[in-house]
Amino acid sequence: MKVLFLGYSNSPLIDFLRNQGEDVIIYDEKIGSDFILENKIEFIVSYGYRHLIRKEILDVLPGKVINLHIAYLPFNKGADPNFWSFIDGTEKGVTIHLVDEGLDTGDIILQETVELSNKENLKTTYGILRNAVEKLFVIHWQEIKSQKISSQKQMGVGTYHKGDDKDKFISDIKDKWLDMPISELVEYVSTLRRKI
Repeated sequence: MKVLFLGYSNSPLIDFLRNQGEDVIIYDEKIGSDFILENKIEFIVSYGYRHLIRKEILDVLPGKVINLHIAYLPFNKGADPNFWSFIDGTEKGVTIHLVDEGLDTGDIILQETVELSNKENLKTTYGILRNAVEKLFVIHWQEIKSQKISSQKQMGVGTYHKGDDKDKFISDIKDKWLDMPISELVEYVSTLRRKI
């Protein structure tokens, strides 16, 4: 199968897919349906991709465009899901979902919670979440690509954050916020929120 991998060009999932016999094209720029048709793409895996996938592409590959997101959707759609799961006190986990016209709003294919300690920091918890979503993908790739897993609508409104939402909270700690114990980071941000 010809798979377009959008996002992290150094992801271990690329080698995994190739070892599964998939023909993988790696790309990180904006794409259109012409790119999909010219390259005879049969499936799209988005993981760390920074652009919205437009309807014209979804129409060409219905049900064959998925995203790997390090959040327990519907919570923490958009940017910095690991950060916001601690700041907002929402469920922590990972989700593989179908891509639709929204941002992280598509039907859920697979999902699991992940236990994270507030004694860790964002760097270590980010690694834990990436490992969890990659493992989920590897275990279920054959079922995902053959569309054997029934997807489910996201339940509830959840939360959403833009890329610059966290900036007002970390501007004074830019050099250390990723390495701070999460308990300290949460206290710091909570204090700032009370002042705003």
